[in-house]
Amino acid sequence: MSDIRAVVLGDDEAGEFLADPTVVVQDRRESQLADLGDLRRDLPQDRSTRWVYYPWRRTLVGLLGPESFRRLRLDRNRNKITGDEQRRFDGLTVAVAGLSVGHSIAHTLVQEGLCGRIRLADFDVIEVSNLNRIPATVLDIGLNKAVVAARRLAELDPYLEVEAHEDGVQPADVDAFLDGVDVLIEEADSLDVKVLLREQARARGIPVLMATSDRGLVDVERFDLEPDRPLFHGLAGDLDSASLRGLTTRDKAPHVARIIGAADLSARFAASMVEVDTSLSTWPQLASDVVLGAATVAAAVRRFGLGQPLPSGRCRIDLDDHLAELSLPEEPTGPSVPAPRTSSEAPADDDRAAILEAIGRAPSGGNVQPWRTETTADEVRLFLDRTRTTTMDVEFRGSLVALGAALFNARVVAAQRARLGTAEIAISEAAGPDDLVARLRLGTGTDERLQRLDVLARGTNRGRGDARPLTTYQRYALTESALAEGGRCHLVERGPLLDHLGELLARADRVRYLTETLHREMFAELVMSGGPRAEGIDVASLALDEADLAKLTTAGRPEVMALLADWDAGAALGDDTRERVASSSGLAVVAVEGRGAADFVRGGQAVESVWVTAESLGLAVHPVSPVFLYGIDDAGRAELSPRYADELAVLQGGFRDVVGLVDGESIALVLRLSHTGAAPVRSLRRPITEWHRTA
Repeated sequence: MSDIRAVVLGDDEAGEFLADPTVVVQDRRESQLADLGDLRRDLPQDRSTRWVYYPWRRTLVGLLGPESFRRLRLDRNRNKITGDEQRRFDGLTVAVAGLSVGHSIAHTLVQEGLCGRIRLADFDVIEVSNLNRIPATVLDIGLNKAVVAARRLAELDPYLEVEAHEDGVQPADVDAFLDGVDVLIEEADSLDVKVLLREQARARGIPVLMATSDRGLVDVERFDLEPDRPLFHGLAGDLDSASLRGLTTRDKAPHVARIIGAADLSARFAASMVEVDTSLSTWPQLASDVVLGAATVAAAVRRFGLGQPLPSGRCRIDLDDHLAELSLPEEPTGPSVPAPRTSSEAPADDDRAAILEAIGRAPSGGNVQPWRTETTADEVRLFLDRTRTTTMDVEFRGSLVALGAALFNARVVAAQRARLGTAEIAISEAAGPDDLVARLRLGTGTDERLQRLDVLARGTNRGRGDARPLTTYQRYALTESALAEGGRCHLVERGPLLDHLGELLARADRVRYLTETLHREMFAELVMSGGPRAEGIDVASLALDEADLAKLTTAGRPEVMALLADWDAGAALGDDTRERVASSSGLAVVAVEGRGAADFVRGGQAVESVWVTAESLGLAVHPVSPVFLYGIDDAGRAELSPRYADELAVLQGGFRDVVGLVDGESIALVLRLSHTGAAPVRSLRRPITEWHRTA
């Protein structure tokens, strides 16, 4: 038996090797311990080390111990293979028969850490003609192929359990070769051995994978799931290994042709088969075809090991076909940042039309504009449109805030035109069948405070600011603007409390990304600039640079978010919010006493009053809607995100504590305040004719 195993030694045992001048010593422990320390700090670390002696090289190497060595070696697999998935592969035993093609497959499997034990079999030795596809060297000529492969694997991972069957697979030892095997990779040259291995694998319920080095052909035979499955998918009829042993190569050729599909072979391979035993000694194989097969088989083993769908069957991954169909990539369809879009100015000669224009300019979550209106000669009525809602709009609380803002805008324009009458919030705890929310009676009055406000110029400014502190007057004016509408404005300014709120909001954003429904609705809201939709959030208003736009494209992929959710990862999804809060002068948390429908309408009036006042003071305003905003109880949070309901409760409680909200207060909206030279963006609005009628 040739030397194929690395000898693992402790410090005491390594002494005689260290003292031997003929032994090459390579101590890599210090650098590997440093690399181990650079890994994620939350991973447990075993800092023990070992000496490993390779007898065929007369070399002693200092390495990390088994657990830490494996973690460090496979660290770059994450998260294409997660830590939990990697540990599942530790229990997998793989057998590879035939190492002309199988050498690359075995090496790829071990490189990716897809098995904890591997068994290799080949009776043949390395020849010069093998070096076109086997990753061996001239120093390996004359050595058994299984030995060469086993040594290479030992030099890749000295702790891996490797067996080498130097006599190949014979009927007498097939039991020993397949005992305890989970997956068989069959790459033998001999047809009778191919059949023998399948007969025995089927009897034991072992799946068989085979890569044929032409046009990327790979076969999967799930004998573990289909114990009566015919060999080779039934393509070769009722073959048995015993009857094949006496056949000549010529007699076996028809069986081989049926198995590999002669009609589907590449033209060069098929033509070469005609020349075998004349101008060619055997069929051709290219290294690139072998490596492609190794990659495909490794992908199949990954799927098998993780319990993912892997049915019996055959596929071809023909790189020549793909390369012959090269085409230029399509133009990006992701976000771009042209000039912001704005609405038309309100007509100046019609009081009711001007009021309606102001209503249409009110802010709403996702710019959904959840209102309908009616006008009479002396009244404007606002109704809730229940069809224009999202999951975050729990119990329509966000919509009611938007309608409160719309009512405030209507009052401002009515005051400016000396048409202000009484305003009434008509909604009760349970909205009526017509969902009437509020009415504004037109009169001849005005209001000095409202007259000074410019609701038509209100916009959103999501740009990063310079975190300049608020002035005493700004604090006073913002506080008074909320009180004037029956609300409260809680200001949290620069410092540790604001940083803490930024962290809580960032974590809430992560929940929004990782919750399938919330993620889908969030990206459905986005409107590519220049697009026809007059609702949703204009991408131009997001104040994103090119790098952020690229991230947005990735963040919009639901399958990516699903993986992050499965991994309990994605902390970076909140980075943008965390950074924007850090660049702010402060957060204005607009709250109102009570939890009823009418209370959220009042809260909406307070929000719009604070927003427009802030802009009049030279502040940029960016509305922030944490996921938990309108989920004010357990049922609401479960409706928002069943998976993360408990986390939302913790985030919500922490947010309320930092802000200083008292029992009974409800948040209407959170406004980020900053100083920035960027102009606010006003997204397009739906035409008034879509949501208004004259009674």
